[in-house]
Amino acid sequence: MSPSQISPTAIISKKAELGNNITVGPYSIIGDQVTIGDNGIIMHHSVIERNTRIGENCKIHPFCSIGTEPQDITFKGEDTWVEMGSHNIIREFTTINRGTPKGGQVTSIGNHNYLMVYSHIAHDCQVGNGVIFINGATLAGHVEVEDSVVIGAFSSVHQFVRIGRNAYIGGYSVILQDILPFAKVSQSRDYYNFYGPNSIGMMRNGISRDFINKIKDMFNIIFHSGLNTTQAIEKLKIDFKNSEESLIIIDFIAKTKRGIFKNFKFNV
Repeated sequence: MSPSQISPTAIISKKAELGNNITVGPYSIIGDQVTIGDNGIIMHHSVIERNTRIGENCKIHPFCSIGTEPQDITFKGEDTWVEMGSHNIIREFTTINRGTPKGGQVTSIGNHNYLMVYSHIAHDCQVGNGVIFINGATLAGHVEVEDSVVIGAFSSVHQFVRIGRNAYIGGYSVILQDILPFAKVSQSRDYYNFYGPNSIGMMRNGISRDFINKIKDMFNIIFHSGLNTTQAIEKLKIDFKNSEESLIIIDFIAKTKRGIFKNFKFNV
């Protein structure tokens, strides 16, 4: 068991619980009811506010703010939380807000995620595993991000939007509707583009070529057949006979509240 290394200038609440082999750098602040798992590294000038649970082997870089109050005008100081899994890397100036009572009280982040500089995760967001946020990626409140998603630099995601697993969002995008699993898209004020399946990302995550080809065929039905979404789903059911791939896509569409991103371009 290795001893922890705590800077004498760090401020740590007596109500915080730190695991073994913890490093806390100069001028960092750790608040009440914070738990940090073994082998955690909290670098200098970071703030981890109350009601934050962080798993093992996480590294928090300088000037991060985690567990701060939600930016929600209805929030009245209620007891809400941030829950983070293990093996996460949180880069400089990232902000992660606690949940709200109306959103389930918890902002959650899974395991093996990499949040780059200036990332922001707002209240009540649910982030899965193996997700990468490029510099400045921003989630509004109540956003759901499934596993192995990449969100490009300075992209922003509207509240209540869902990003499906293995999706890739290009930089400087403004995401207003749900993004299907396995899709590669970009979106801005002036144009919208759908680029098909995120083939490279899928292969990097061990997904077979056959699976990728079926996703491509399904996307052609959804985006390029001229069918509306309801008609496209019925065709998927017939053509793919409840295959694993089709069930993932159909289930995701069935749960949408904001509608799904469709392939079109326009100029403002």
